Amino acid sequence: MFFQTSFSSKSGDSPSHHFSLIAGPCSIESYELFRQVALEVKQHGATALRGGIFKMRTRRDSFQGLGAEAIQIVEKVKNEVCLPFVCEITDPRQIELLSEVVDVFQVGARNMYNYELLKELGKLRKPILLKRGLSAYLDEFLAASEYIIKAGNNQVILCERGIRTFEKSTRNTLDLSAVPYLKKRSGLPVIVDPSHGTGIRELVSPMCWAAAAAGADGIMVEVHPDPAQALSDGEQALTLEDFRLMVPKLARILDAVDGPSLKEPDLVERKVSQWIN
Repeated sequence: MFFQTSFSSKSGDSPSHHFSLIAGPCSIESYELFRQVALEVKQHGATALRGGIFKMRTRRDSFQGLGAEAIQIVEKVKNEVCLPFVCEITDPRQIELLSEVVDVFQVGARNMYNYELLKELGKLRKPILLKRGLSAYLDEFLAASEYIIKAGNNQVILCERGIRTFEKSTRNTLDLSAVPYLKKRSGLPVIVDPSHGTGIRELVSPMCWAAAAAGADGIMVEVHPDPAQALSDGEQALTLEDFRLMVPKLARILDAVDGPSLKEPDLVERKVSQWIN
């Protein structure tokens, strides 16, 4: 599984469990921007990159992602930074194209109930990061993961990304009680996405820290060098400086709760092919 193979020690010893720190822009906008973010987050301990190629947006006139144009950008940046790449898939017809560069397929909240997509991903031998639906019960979330597992792929990572409630002060309500619940009932790795969970930059770092304290196996955050100019979801993206400041406290909290350790930046030096089965 991704959480076992991607965090092996540099010496090539048996895999050890490290806290997963997935970071990158909401959407891949250009080579220069993606490279800048990738180099910065790797320097401060990121274990994987994230970035949207095809974007599902509520409004049709919103930026939908670069699509196939982004493939070469991702390939080039991956070769430079040697980190695995996590990316959302929105349609089974994208599998062949995205497989060229994607190490972990992400199923977004809107597609948690897309059972045909889940069954197709179950045929792959790559990890699947499954996000909780916008208003899904936890047991529905677990039931969705079974579509992937029973199709033959047990490399499933669950992601709590907030749910829609009556509260409108934040984009979603981040349900951190889901972390121990899901871990106890599924045995699967569970990560948290505080960017979508709050939708407010100032709340992202505190919820990263809270997720670590709740026992999460990792976090996934959006990072952008100039969020005000981002083509999508800039209001919830950490700046490069925000990310740099967030990580040391995250490490201290993980240590305080006897959680998995953060991977030292100088250990993140192995080729993607060595990390993924």
